[in-house]
Amino acid sequence: MQTLVERVTDSVRDGILHGQLRPGERLEEIPLAKRLGVSRTPVRAALAMLVNDGLIDHQPKRGYVVRAFDIEVIGAAYEVRSVLEGLACRRAAQRGLDQSQTDSLVKCLAEGDRILAHGLLRPQDHEPYQRVNVEIHDTLLEAAGNPWVSRFAIQAHNIPFASDRIILWDQHAVILHSHTDHHRIIDAVMSRDSARAEQLMREHVYYAGLILKANYENLLSAADSVPSVFAPLGFADEAPGP
Repeated sequence: MQTLVERVTDSVRDGILHGQLRPGERLEEIPLAKRLGVSRTPVRAALAMLVNDGLIDHQPKRGYVVRAFDIEVIGAAYEVRSVLEGLACRRAAQRGLDQSQTDSLVKCLAEGDRILAHGLLRPQDHEPYQRVNVEIHDTLLEAAGNPWVSRFAIQAHNIPFASDRIILWDQHAVILHSHTDHHRIIDAVMSRDSARAEQLMREHVYYAGLILKANYENLLSAADSVPSVFAPLGFADEAPGP
């Protein structure tokens, strides 16, 4: 079970990755604590963690500020992701999957198929497909058996619009293309075809980066229309305050 600090950190991180917290925006402990419905203590710890992640900066006299990333930096993160996650798939194919990893990936493919069978991506499908996408990528990183690959890949995910923790598109065709990639990647890993598994994953992430670049301005406009607010985290024993 996640700790309160982890939940606060994830909530603020998601706000940044989704563009709800804008580059240059100040993050102050007391307002954030009130918005999240927690005390200042976990907010203070969360902000320190996000500085370490490189998502926010601590500036003299300004305090914590959301870091700005331009499209070239975001594109570079996709390049790094493609290499690292491709390597993860190569190693996963070479090592082979254990039963729990196999079961997880098969379940994710089936769930993605079920969601996409509607012929459109409905609003209520975003979160379930997001979970499927994250579990597939995380399972393949874990299956690589190399903690450095996972560590550096996670850092590349901590860039707004470059993370597989968010689903940026409503277009069914784009998501279907991505999920078809998942089928081919996992088939190559399970078949122990390491070279093909690596190449397929590299192309999969690279394609996502191309789609992002083509739609970046629209994404920024959409993010600007989303209120920069958070739902309370629901901890009755954590009243806002020091």
